[in-house]
Amino acid sequence: MMLQDLKPYLAVIFLQFGNAGLVIIAKAALNHGMNHYTFAVYRNLVATLVIAPFALFFERKGRPKLTFSIFIKIMLLGLLEPVIDQNLYYAGMQYTTATFAIAMCNIIPAMTFIMAWICRLEKVNIKKLHSMGKIVGTLVTVGGAMIMTVVVGPTIGLPWSKGSTTAHNQQSTAPVSAGDNIKGSMMIIAGCLSWSCFYIVQALTLKSYPAELSLTALICAAGTLQGSIVTIIAERGNNEAWRLQWDAGLVTIVYGGVICSGLGYYLSGIVMKEKGPVFVTAFNPLSMVIVAILGSIVLSEQMNLGRVLGAVVIVVGLYLVIWGKSKDESQSNSKFDPDELPPVNQQIPMTISIKKLGNEDHDHSLSIAMPPTNETFNKINGK
Repeated sequence: MMLQDLKPYLAVIFLQFGNAGLVIIAKAALNHGMNHYTFAVYRNLVATLVIAPFALFFERKGRPKLTFSIFIKIMLLGLLEPVIDQNLYYAGMQYTTATFAIAMCNIIPAMTFIMAWICRLEKVNIKKLHSMGKIVGTLVTVGGAMIMTVVVGPTIGLPWSKGSTTAHNQQSTAPVSAGDNIKGSMMIIAGCLSWSCFYIVQALTLKSYPAELSLTALICAAGTLQGSIVTIIAERGNNEAWRLQWDAGLVTIVYGGVICSGLGYYLSGIVMKEKGPVFVTAFNPLSMVIVAILGSIVLSEQMNLGRVLGAVVIVVGLYLVIWGKSKDESQSNSKFDPDELPPVNQQIPMTISIKKLGNEDHDHSLSIAMPPTNETFNKINGK
């Protein structure tokens, strides 16, 4: 039972490890000339080829009917993240740095929370402590990520990162002009907004098409088709952009397609059905912590006090979000919540007749409003 409860948390942590790894290798591949348009196309093509056989085998019987409205949602999903977000995000990364790009992604939890609240995918009652915990926790995780980005502080000497400070700083401090920084920032922000919209539409689509593998394969296929059209228009006459080579770009395409697009969409869909889109995106700031730790170990990057302090704040914020979500689940599993009683005009009228013994001509009726039963209460609230 405990392992079953841990599965959603392990899944979202795996997603953040996958995203952090992709940021590191994608920046290196982009610096070596990888085209972000063709990267998005090939990445989604790889994801389609990997996920489609599993969808055909495991969901061949229970797959829902593909209606026109579901088809439109899938095409929208294929446009929002595989095309718009990926191209804007990696184009913005070319104008800035990998650290800056992943830091900007920490606005996704706040964007997703607001949109989920508007679309009624997230229960929020500001009068309740656990709802305030979710709101404060989301803001705290974003703030922690900003602390990691802005605050530097003294360097913390780690045994595996000594002796490389000067060389690393000379290699990693490439100047970025103010114009490029603004242009890249706007691209990344627009990409994050598109990614947040993707999560909301995915949660809505799963309600009418609860087949995670099939939905993942269709999203990636739609992204491949639409991304190819965009790339043909944007890179017309540039046939070199489509050429694949045995280099870091090919590794990035395969890694991004299998881990981040294929498994990423599938796992986020499974967790989203149980926990909602806010839970999935609340862990996004964790990728900054992972990048900082991996960068310190693998790339011998220096760890400073700002990164450690920001990481602690992120963990506190995640705890508040998880606590608030757990309280939501405990209340939804309970049979009856007095705080959610319908208004008096929606309660069930009940008439009690009082007749005087031996005189049936006198009938005194008393009408009172009674709270509905659990079954009737759920019908009233559309549950």
